Amino acid sequence: MSVRPLNIDPSKCFIAGAWVDSLGGQTMPLTNPSDGSTICEIARGQSADVDAAVAAADAALGGEWGRATAAERGRVLAKIGLAVLTHVDELAALEAMEVGKPLKQARADVLALARYMEFYGGAADKVHGETIPYLDGYTVYTLREPHGVTGHIIPWNYPMQIIGRSVGAALAMGNACVLKPAEEACLTALAFAEIARQAGLPDGALNVVPGLGAEAGVALSGHSGVHHISFTGSVGVGKLIQQAAGANVVPVTLELGGKSPQVVFDDADIDAALPFLVNAGIQNAGQTCSASSRILVQRGVYDEVVAGMAARYQALRAGPAVDDLDVGPLVSMRQKEIVAGFIAKGSDLRVAAQGQVIASAPKGGAYVTPMLFADVSPDHTLAQDEIFGPVQVIIPFEDEAEAITIANGTAYGLVASCWTENGARQMRMARALRAGQVFINNYGAGGGVELPLGGTGLSGHGREKGFEALYGFSVLKTVAALHG
Repeated sequence: MSVRPLNIDPSKCFIAGAWVDSLGGQTMPLTNPSDGSTICEIARGQSADVDAAVAAADAALGGEWGRATAAERGRVLAKIGLAVLTHVDELAALEAMEVGKPLKQARADVLALARYMEFYGGAADKVHGETIPYLDGYTVYTLREPHGVTGHIIPWNYPMQIIGRSVGAALAMGNACVLKPAEEACLTALAFAEIARQAGLPDGALNVVPGLGAEAGVALSGHSGVHHISFTGSVGVGKLIQQAAGANVVPVTLELGGKSPQVVFDDADIDAALPFLVNAGIQNAGQTCSASSRILVQRGVYDEVVAGMAARYQALRAGPAVDDLDVGPLVSMRQKEIVAGFIAKGSDLRVAAQGQVIASAPKGGAYVTPMLFADVSPDHTLAQDEIFGPVQVIIPFEDEAEAITIANGTAYGLVASCWTENGARQMRMARALRAGQVFINNYGAGGGVELPLGGTGLSGHGREKGFEALYGFSVLKTVAALHG
């Protein structure tokens, strides 16, 4: 498949298949977190731009996109997935530059985006209704129909992956999308829109309005022409979005983060666990909603696990994204200050080990030293609050009952993991752990495009990924025909 080179203008919005200036004429700088330099100017979209994008999406529903069959939508998504694969290096470079993640992580995100398009392209015509036995003389069946115009407000940590799981599922069900990427990282969102256009997505089916959350984000979440909102980000902003959407009685999918535990029992395969214990906490510099920031370890193997994790931490190196090290910078100096504040709150804790920021890292970069704390109380701030940086705490426990109490002892409930060779304990823990995903003797399952993701408590509600996302981006209609 031949796709033309990308030609995006980050100072513009992408509306109705065209690059257009923000109606307010404003732009704002996009910063490279690896060195603090300005990458470019991006559009600072306003409510008028959101109005135009919603109108374009609504027009698409009344046009070619709205008339497309499920099979035709699937073919378009499959083509987009293939087109993404022709731009792997370019997309990886963009995301590494604006987010700060090492190139190998950014490249994995490009491949995940392509996989989402492939998965939802194949699933588009496989979401079926059902017939319901009812009274004599009736035939009753259900249909899955699109909401209409869907709004997508995505964060800066995994732009491509969240576009894939959110926009991909919405398009598969026949919705038309308005996407507001984070102001810290919008280049891959704009690039994806151009790729989708070149691959044959009809004009208006996907519109992108960069801008500030307090401006474009507020306008989108409270827009009367939007019929469903998907948001991934902080708890505080999620509450505001849900309130704004509530004024229009619009359903909202919220994925708000977590304080995800990995529970290690005495009988665990420690050598197998160690890479997961560390990597799940420091990937993307710990800026991951499902990051495993709490490691719960049974007393019998506690010293062994602390020593094993410490050895790995001592080998960690942080530096510019292009150096492709273990850890990149945080996304911004503001985020660096937040994480540094959390580390300062751990001054009373035992530092088991720490990594190192390489000497050649630019002084203007948003770097923090990866930190591992041991002997941490379950109620300590670092064991309760989401840090969103490369910081992990190790907490000892005595038995299964205490492990469950500690694991469930935060306001979050997104992901959890259990390491044990005891099959009965595996089943008990899977049921007892309060989380939307529970992994046994692994963590994250390699990205898991097919695996529904969502949380409980402050981690949000609704599910993304897998077929569950398709159900969330559709409305169930019941048809009851009386025919005698």
